[in-house]
Amino acid sequence: MKIYTKTGDKGYTSLLGGTRVLKSHDRIEAYGMVDELNSHIGLVRDQKVNAIHLDILKTIQDRLFTIGSSLAADPEKNKMSIPDLFDTDVTLLETEIDKMNAQLPELRSFILPGGDQGVSFCHIARTVCRRTERQVIRLSEREYVEDLIIIYLNRLSDYLFVLSRYMSHALDKEEIKWTPRK
Repeated sequence: MKIYTKTGDKGYTSLLGGTRVLKSHDRIEAYGMVDELNSHIGLVRDQKVNAIHLDILKTIQDRLFTIGSSLAADPEKNKMSIPDLFDTDVTLLETEIDKMNAQLPELRSFILPGGDQGVSFCHIARTVCRRTERQVIRLSEREYVEDLIIIYLNRLSDYLFVLSRYMSHALDKEEIKWTPRK
């Protein structure tokens, strides 16, 4: 199988279902951002401090492929079988958030990203997740997007925030608190 097809050389690509759209289409932008987020999650997963989180992070990456597949499909024409996202996928994130949060000091201020390179990678993934969520919402204003996708991305950004705090704690790094100027 050749990697290059040359069918996109004029700035168009095909959705699952065959519809040709510009590569700048909101749907392409949305699943492209999901792909970018998935790459950042891989970087977070590769941090030694996350050895105990490897399975959940791999599961998240799998779910992001599921989301990308759904977003890549033309909701009007696709006849392909696409994996589903389930409520239990959101529940899994919430359970993991609660487990990590139970081991962390109470949050009393905003946290500045940083303190360790791996923690910073996690914050970058969190902000990419938020940007992705905004793009998917933009798309949903014009075209069908499954509600659970937006819910999952919202909860995933919460998970990544708590994971960044958990990583700081596990690495015995001080969280950098934001102190507004007076």
